[in-house]
Amino acid sequence: MPEAREADELLVARARRGDRAAFGQLVERYQDGLFNGISRMVSQREDAEDLAQEVFLKAFSGIGGFEGRSSFFTWLYSIAVNVVISHRRKLGSRVSVGPVSVHERADEDGRPPDPADPSDGPDRLTEQRELHARLEEAIEQLDDEYRMVVVLRDIEGFDYETIARLVGCPPGTVKSRLHRARLALREQLKDLGA
Repeated sequence: MPEAREADELLVARARRGDRAAFGQLVERYQDGLFNGISRMVSQREDAEDLAQEVFLKAFSGIGGFEGRSSFFTWLYSIAVNVVISHRRKLGSRVSVGPVSVHERADEDGRPPDPADPSDGPDRLTEQRELHARLEEAIEQLDDEYRMVVVLRDIEGFDYETIARLVGCPPGTVKSRLHRARLALREQLKDLGA
């Protein structure tokens, strides 16, 4: 990934000088990954689309403040977390996690993962869908602070330090919340042998 980070640095430098095309390339590179992350935190696709657009607008207007201490995607995702939290506060509702299918996850560059193993038969795929639906339902029942760390760590794959920066709490608190969330999920899914 060092090449991607170097390419990002060049595009960010150009965008900071007002090059809209460079920022457009960053948008193209990360729009799918960002949208997937946001859609796991809000329940409505339309809301996720609006929030993703808001994130990119904020990133464009704030690109001059990006100091490069983290990857561009991490910085962008921190804006997304704040936008989702603000959205939730405006609605007075809980963050909702969308589908948790590993087949829909994208990496930092927004690329989809490798396709499912073709040897998986229809029974196996149906079983996986049911398990994902149960997991989604269980995650939905978590309090916001627990749901956010589960999404960021277990679904999006961020490390503890990054999550701590994104949600504004110490890494120890992130670990504690994640532990409590996993215990709650295990309790909700105990009939599955989890």
